[in-house]
Amino acid sequence: MPEPVIAAKHPFPVVVEQGKDYYWCACGRSKTQPFCDGSHKGTGFVPLKYTATASSTVYFCGCKHTKTPPLCDGTHKSL
Repeated sequence: MPEPVIAAKHPFPVVVEQGKDYYWCACGRSKTQPFCDGSHKGTGFVPLKYTATASSTVYFCGCKHTKTPPLCDGTHKSL
């Protein structure tokens, strides 16, 4: 599988609603970061479903290299 495109070297803070599903862009090509817009078609990547367990602010990974997808783990600091 190819390497994902680094969409941003920072996380995307998003206010999520408990019980709602979000589809995180894993390929880095989406124009609606951090969420999927279908740009992955033909790349071998698929979006990752995230279901909010609580209404809060979460930090979605922007570099696409996190070890804890879809959430940021600070990997962007070493890229």
